[in-house]
Amino acid sequence: MEFALTEEQRLLDATLRGFLAEHLPMERLRALAETGTGFDEPLWQGLCELGLQGLLIPERFGGSGLGVLDAAVAAEALGAAVAPVPFLGLAMATLAVLRVGTPAQQDLWLPRIADSEALFGVGFGGLAGQTGETRVTFADGHLTGRVSGAVDCGMCSHLLVVLADGQMVIVPADDPGVRMTPRHSLDRTTPVTDLAFDAAPAELLSAVNAPLENALRVLDAGRVLVAAGTLGAAQTMLDRAVDFAKQRVQFGRVIGSFQGVKYMLADMVTMLEPCRGLVWYAAHAQDAQALPDMGPHAARLTACHAKAHLGDVAREVSRMATEAHGGMGFTDLLGLHFWFKRIAFNRQILGGPERCREEAAILQGWAT
Repeated sequence: MEFALTEEQRLLDATLRGFLAEHLPMERLRALAETGTGFDEPLWQGLCELGLQGLLIPERFGGSGLGVLDAAVAAEALGAAVAPVPFLGLAMATLAVLRVGTPAQQDLWLPRIADSEALFGVGFGGLAGQTGETRVTFADGHLTGRVSGAVDCGMCSHLLVVLADGQMVIVPADDPGVRMTPRHSLDRTTPVTDLAFDAAPAELLSAVNAPLENALRVLDAGRVLVAAGTLGAAQTMLDRAVDFAKQRVQFGRVIGSFQGVKYMLADMVTMLEPCRGLVWYAAHAQDAQALPDMGPHAARLTACHAKAHLGDVAREVSRMATEAHGGMGFTDLLGLHFWFKRIAFNRQILGGPERCREEAAILQGWAT
């Protein structure tokens, strides 16, 4: 058995990275960060032409019919380029419709997502362990209340909102009963949005009798994709540190020849490389029907572990990679802060390391 990506997955990774390298240069990234919308329409349209929006959608609905592992490969490539695109929200909404949508709802929404007609922002709020207000009620087909910290709402056409009991509803973003208030996050390429609903029409996804369990499965997949994006961002910072160490000359020698710098770079490699297998396995667990070696909670456990571990490791790698550049690393000149801030943002979104480890401990019976 080969524990690695397939040839098709490697091709997907190479295609996305090549496209992003060509269409998202540093000067474009700086301009997008200034606007702070977290969305670049030409870039997103180009990625849609490559089929990114339909990655998780079955072929009968116009998608590619791939799994969470393939989506994690895509998320890693997007994280490596700190791309300001709404892939996380769209992927989570797709999985929500697949898991809890009725056949009629799947027939309605999945082709629209695959055709780029529907673009989703997602508000998980308290269910994911995020801070802020999450008080929404659903009654008679209408949603009322507030949700803080929704993601990927920059140019969305619809919102996926999760209620306290795990029920999920779809709300048109342009309805008069919806008010969206964007606010800057630490990562200027990924803003968050506060949502307010005043009897807004909402469609309940209601094909199952275990809404909380299925909402958590969607959350788990989202956490894996965030972890994959963090991995991509951290790897880019490491690669740039290595390249800089090969070029920067001090005392008549490139700094990469100094023992202290070698150790710093080696430490980053040894911390980050095992994370790749962790993310791949966590993504595989979301797709697998059963993993008897990991017990009944394999998908949730691996998602929590991947999210928590990547959050801590990538933070350390981003710090060390910045220091490897010396004083230049802390300036805007090199643009390292874009990756540094994406890593910091990803660490907390959909639940920080402390929350994820607590959930894992509860699942394993080590905490209550």
